[in-house]
Amino acid sequence: MTLETKRLILRPWEDADAEILYKWASDPDVGPRAGWPAHTSVANSLEIIHGPLGGPETYALVLKETGEPIGSAGLFPPEEYCRPVDLSEDAVQLELGYWIAKPYWGQGLVPEAGRELLRHAFEDLNCVMAHCCHFDFNAQSKRVIEKLGFTYHTTREAVCSQLGETRTDVCYLLPREEWEKNR
Repeated sequence: MTLETKRLILRPWEDADAEILYKWASDPDVGPRAGWPAHTSVANSLEIIHGPLGGPETYALVLKETGEPIGSAGLFPPEEYCRPVDLSEDAVQLELGYWIAKPYWGQGLVPEAGRELLRHAFEDLNCVMAHCCHFDFNAQSKRVIEKLGFTYHTTREAVCSQLGETRTDVCYLLPREEWEKNR
C-alpha cells in the first residue's frame, strides 16, 4: 500500500533503499533516540529492511521533491502496558512509531506523515485507539505527539533490549472519537 501527503509518499521499503537507509540510520543521533542502534553497514540496513522495516504497516517516508527515503513510520500492535484496561480484547489498537533523518528534523514532516497514518489507522484499519510513546529525554518526539492530538496516558521504565539500557518511556493515547473531533 502507498499513502500520500502534501510533501511525502509513504510506501513499503525496498531492497534498493538500503544504501540511503544506511546513510541516515548510521547517524548516532537518530536510532538511539528511538531505541535502536545506529546501522553499521549497507548490509545491516538491508537486514533491517527485511526485518523490522518489512512489516505490513511500515513505510518509507519518501520526499516527493527528491524521490529519496528520509525516514520511516508505521503502525504496530502497542505494548501491553500501554493498553487501556477498559477496552475489549478484540478492539483494534495500533501504536504509531517514526523516525526521520537528522537533516529533516524540525520541518513538520513527521507530523504530516503521522496525520496520514492516523487517518489510515482509524478509517481503513478500524482502529479504536492509537498509541504513541517517546523516551523522556526526546522533547522533539513529544512535540510531534502533542501536535497529533495525543494525550498523556502513563510513564514506565522500559528495557531497550537492542541498546542494553533501561529508559523512561512516556506513553500517550488518541481515541478514535477524539481524532474525529479534531481532524
